[in-house]
Amino acid sequence: MTGTLLIRARLKRNPSIAAIARVLVQPNPSRQAEADHRLVWSLFAGDADQKRDFLWRRDDRGAFFILARRHPIESAIFDVEAKEFAPCLATGDRLQFSLRANATRAVKPPGSQARGKRADVVMAALHAQADRAAMRQQVIAEAGSAWLATQGEKHGFALLRPPRVDGYETLRIPRVHGRGIEISTLDFDGVLQVTDPAAFHAALLLGFGHAKAFGCGLMLIRRAG
Repeated sequence: MTGTLLIRARLKRNPSIAAIARVLVQPNPSRQAEADHRLVWSLFAGDADQKRDFLWRRDDRGAFFILARRHPIESAIFDVEAKEFAPCLATGDRLQFSLRANATRAVKPPGSQARGKRADVVMAALHAQADRAAMRQQVIAEAGSAWLATQGEKHGFALLRPPRVDGYETLRIPRVHGRGIEISTLDFDGVLQVTDPAAFHAALLLGFGHAKAFGCGLMLIRRAG
């Protein structure tokens, strides 16, 4: 394919899928993230050497939204709908957005020339608070909003008002070999204004932040009323 597709994949509602629901739906968020990762990858299996060329996230109803540069393969467990993703963007456009992101920043030791180590922006901010429990929600909102505003400066958009920031969660995803992966996630919802259409469109295709293999980075947009 030459373009980009926005795909919605939902588990089929039939007895055979219901029979394996306990495997597909996990009570532990970290295990669920691992299961979701494998489920989405199953839609793009085929070439063992193929690198990830899609973004995805799971919504609250269990559907998966995927932004991909190729069609998914036929699936025995998913009902799949796909449409072209080609938003017409102009400077000044107002868009409602939803984003799940791994919000981090690079932290270097004083005087070091080495590449900075990624640090969770919320946890870094909480460490500076004497009463972390009392300040937790405020810190999540402020640190998350500041991170997203910086993303906008880099990628062609501006926040019109502070976004809703919640869903802060730390996931510890096991690996068969080696150490597991620890990532944190934040959910953002709000209204933005496009300042550089080309830069913003490029960022939509690449995703925001890290941990994209585990459902982070895909920004869903629609026209603001």
